[in-house]
Amino acid sequence: MTLKTGKEYVESLRERDIRVYLFGRKIRNPVDHPIVRPSIDSISVTYDVAHDVRYANLATAKSHLTGEKINRFTHIHQTTEDLVTKVKLLRLLGQKTGTCFQRCVGMDALNALSSVTYEMDLKLGTDFYKRFIEFLRHVQRKDLVCCGAMTDPKGDRSLAPSQQADPDLYLRIVEEREDGIVVRGSKVHQTGAVNSHEIIVMPTRTMGEDDREYAVSFAVPSDTPGLIYIYGRQSCDKRKLEEGKIDQGNVKYGGQEAMIIFDNVFLPWERVFMAGEHEFTGSLVKRFSAYHRQSYGGCKVGVGDVLTGAAATIAEYNGVQKASHIRDKLVEMNHLNETLYACGIACSAEGYKTASGTYLVNTLLANICKQNVTRFPYEIVRLAEEIAGGLVVTAPSEQDFKSRVVGQYVAKYLKGIEEVPTENRLRMFRLIENISMGLGAVGYRTESMHGAGSPQAQRIIIEREVDIDSKKRLAKVLAGIEMED
Repeated sequence: MTLKTGKEYVESLRERDIRVYLFGRKIRNPVDHPIVRPSIDSISVTYDVAHDVRYANLATAKSHLTGEKINRFTHIHQTTEDLVTKVKLLRLLGQKTGTCFQRCVGMDALNALSSVTYEMDLKLGTDFYKRFIEFLRHVQRKDLVCCGAMTDPKGDRSLAPSQQADPDLYLRIVEEREDGIVVRGSKVHQTGAVNSHEIIVMPTRTMGEDDREYAVSFAVPSDTPGLIYIYGRQSCDKRKLEEGKIDQGNVKYGGQEAMIIFDNVFLPWERVFMAGEHEFTGSLVKRFSAYHRQSYGGCKVGVGDVLTGAAATIAEYNGVQKASHIRDKLVEMNHLNETLYACGIACSAEGYKTASGTYLVNTLLANICKQNVTRFPYEIVRLAEEIAGGLVVTAPSEQDFKSRVVGQYVAKYLKGIEEVPTENRLRMFRLIENISMGLGAVGYRTESMHGAGSPQAQRIIIEREVDIDSKKRLAKVLAGIEMED
């Protein structure tokens, strides 16, 4: 059983023949491309913490298949403690990277499929669960990064998949053969796709009888013929092509999103976990979404810790750290951030065992967690920007700071307190900019809104999960309208 290091993970990516396009051109070597590499380095941290004795209990687990030690990102939750530990690990990694480290979605896909395929086999007499377990053994044995691919382009949102003018706007089966299936379509907003070894595809919504060809789930190696990746644009992304590091803000790590094209991709049956069983699409979407909405109570909290620390630091550099309104804003940032964490822990602690033995989070509380994530990080960002001041968006470039002609003026007039170099102040401004609106926003602010589903998606689940009739009865009993049982 392999427990890779970060360095071994990076080298494993070099072995692939993957088709990636950025700015209209094919990238010959994604691993060493300056725009791609920071996101790869983020994933490397998920490997290295597994070898750090300080974090071994968080970052590793015992495989329920083999009993061997594995990276937690390839683990199937066996207890509520596993669910809680996941949230704690994600917070740690958010703190260490200050951005999206991209492995949550694959872990969440594995766990959702483990219970849904088991229940499919119980009802239908299929062998999807057996196929999934063999794939899981492969993932654990080689310590692989999986990309969970759920979101389709969707086209006209008022129409079902089979009603679209272009039938490929939802990924679908276009051919069934004796040895497997052929699929065509696209998945969008795919976190860490270019940096993954395996792509795990799931349907994006509940499908009806007319949408059977869209009810498909499978796993495919990321360099399979027919797969094309179009790298997602990020604000300020070309700063990574410039000399120097200051203007990047986060000088070590970054996130990544990509659009994946499936151009008549063949899947052998052993890699297929759903092929037309539309009645199980709702369960798969709901369970994956619950796991992923739980994840945000960890990873976004870790990045929130970094942003809160940056705001506190820039307050010191500006000489205003003792002002009562600054202290109060920092209290509010911490209050909001810890509330998100409390939701992540709560939905984990109230998880339960499914028929397969896999533990699932409390779905209602997971959706409450993500609903808060769509709001609180925006307020945390606003407070950080208010504390920092306008230089977050108006500071001159690193080239100006280092210029022989005007650098002296930047250093002189942008200095804060005497004992802190101007460069340190500029670096902190850029880090706040990065997390709030720049390269890091993909891993924090904007992703908090739409990652794991838009706010309305959570509100739909909340309405379904809350037993409003029981609450009405509580009120009627206390008002004397009904008798208590």
